[in-house]
Amino acid sequence: MSMDEVGFIGAGHIGEPMVERLLGTGRRVVVYARRIEVRDRLADLGATIVETPGELAALPFVITCLFSEDHVLELCTPIVRDMQPGSVFISHTTGGPAAIRSLGATGSANGVSVVEAPFSGTPDAVRAGALTVLLAGDDTAVEAAAQVVRAYADAPQKTGGPGTALAAKLLNNALFAACTQLTLAALEAGESLGIEQGTLLDVLAASSGGSTAAGYLSGSGVDARTYSERLLRYLRKDVASVRLVAAELDVDLADLIAAAERGPMDL
Repeated sequence: MSMDEVGFIGAGHIGEPMVERLLGTGRRVVVYARRIEVRDRLADLGATIVETPGELAALPFVITCLFSEDHVLELCTPIVRDMQPGSVFISHTTGGPAAIRSLGATGSANGVSVVEAPFSGTPDAVRAGALTVLLAGDDTAVEAAAQVVRAYADAPQKTGGPGTALAAKLLNNALFAACTQLTLAALEAGESLGIEQGTLLDVLAASSGGSTAAGYLSGSGVDARTYSERLLRYLRKDVASVRLVAAELDVDLADLIAAAERGPMDL
């Protein structure tokens, strides 16, 4: 199976730099994007632009980085259904196991492998080729997917069989939400004690109370309130997914969810 051609759908905040990195490897990258400005930018970099998502089904690899699993099921189920036997569909979208199982069943019917590939990181991490990507699914397909995503992920982590990558990512997201809530609460308390936000973040960066969440906040270049408003949409989706998966799998995540929900942000 050739790894020289890749289809891509979902060239947004994270997806667009992914396409840029894929193009940088010399691959032919075929992109479906709804926004004209994104299409124009990527075409200028050498991407092949198609008019409909279905045209991506001709590629041996198709990557999606759409925002929600509903978007993935709506737009990508027909793609997976029409891909050729032996092809690999890679989903970077974070969601519950039911959606990826549905796509997997569609793929199995015609010999297409579906690999779940949730990620953790920022556009800067993508551009640096240092995104954290978790991979789960059939061993052969996961290994093939790893070769492709190494364009922007320095060390893809294989978590096991279907469902494990999404479960690991959702647990990570719940912990990130909880750490962000705690950091925001600490910053509010610090201000009440006369400590500026930047000063406390500098202290945390060199102390045991620091975290990746605090590092992201410090590096955002904005105040805590603005940062939390930008993040709210994503964390609400992630925490909602954790609740859904916990119920679906009948696993007790009450303490973790409570920690994620408690704090200045309304999650």
